[in-house]
Amino acid sequence: MSKSSFERPERIQFEDADYEFSTLAIRAGQHRSDEGEHNDAIYPTSSFVYSSAREAAARFGGEEEGNIYSRFTNPTVNAFERRMAALEGAERAVATSSGMAAILSTCLSLLKQGDHVVCSRSVFGSIVSLFDKYLSRTGISVTYVDPTDINAWSAAVTPATRMFFLETPSNPLAELGDIAAIAQLAHQNDALLVVDNCFCTPALQQPLKQGADIVVHSATKYLDGQGRCVGGVVVGRDKEMEEVYGFIRTGGACLSPFNAWVFMKGLETLELRMMAHSANAMAIALWLQQQSGIDKVYFSGLEEHPQHQLAKQQQRAFGGVLAFEVSGDKEAAWRFIDATQMISITGNLGDVKSTITHPGTTTHGRMSAEAKAAAGIQDNLIRLSVGLESIEDIKRDLQLGLAAI
Repeated sequence: MSKSSFERPERIQFEDADYEFSTLAIRAGQHRSDEGEHNDAIYPTSSFVYSSAREAAARFGGEEEGNIYSRFTNPTVNAFERRMAALEGAERAVATSSGMAAILSTCLSLLKQGDHVVCSRSVFGSIVSLFDKYLSRTGISVTYVDPTDINAWSAAVTPATRMFFLETPSNPLAELGDIAAIAQLAHQNDALLVVDNCFCTPALQQPLKQGADIVVHSATKYLDGQGRCVGGVVVGRDKEMEEVYGFIRTGGACLSPFNAWVFMKGLETLELRMMAHSANAMAIALWLQQQSGIDKVYFSGLEEHPQHQLAKQQQRAFGGVLAFEVSGDKEAAWRFIDATQMISITGNLGDVKSTITHPGTTTHGRMSAEAKAAAGIQDNLIRLSVGLESIEDIKRDLQLGLAAI
């Protein structure tokens, strides 16, 4: 049967319809080709062919919609972007080559020389390096504040403040920022609130619905869920996303079609995985609290957590990452980590495989001693990303660590 005998299937606008989250995660954004494929297609091509020089000119000039060059227009990447926008309840999403590229692209496209950022002190260590070492060279300044203290956010505002940056829950101590309250403060001061939603994903938390302007993700983590690819995404209103898209088009921090396809497959099971991660992490947090050799457990699902009620208010569940302090120093923490056998020693998180790391010398290792102290990163702190293995097997492996302290 020839191609011409097939009718082109129309793409249903799932992202615009009143569907539940799990349906959107599976269906939104897909654009079937003339072949009528059921699964999402991969378009591994660097460029696209035009029917005429006139059509090429119209595409490049923005007079006609269509694919131009995969640095900024690719059907697979576009499908991933549409699905992410649907899941976050946003007008538009722009995919990037990594989570850090998502943050860099957001800042460089929406800030200028002389602008000021108020940032939570409890963020991923590379974000601090990005702000302090690189964005500072462009004349963009930053002030770090306690994410839990709305008065600290307010006191840090200057006439030049144009952006608030919040990671909630924080990495690795599970500190929360009140998204609605911080958004209100940002808007009162003509600033945008950017929320890093990496730890919760839209399956557990949707910051835009709570007043945030922009959401960023490291798709490398839970959106993929199996540690296969590196990527990121920025989500928000079309006005700001057009600026981010313009930066990606020129700067080139683009997502590959293959990685976009992998992330789309991850999104199909996102809700199921996030609820399972959350349940496992809760069980492990409660168990760790009862073990000798553990001084403190950081997890917002615990009733003792100072922001437990806020977590219940702005999240569906508490996520899969927790941290704990062991009795002793850095050497004790290292002995704990080295004694585990099943859990992977790696700085990544959000995997179906449980992972363990020492933040002070890995993910936050490049921060100054003063910055670590301010963020609560102690030498005896360990971060655990709880995977989907058997709870009893995870406990058994952690017991090996406890015996080594």
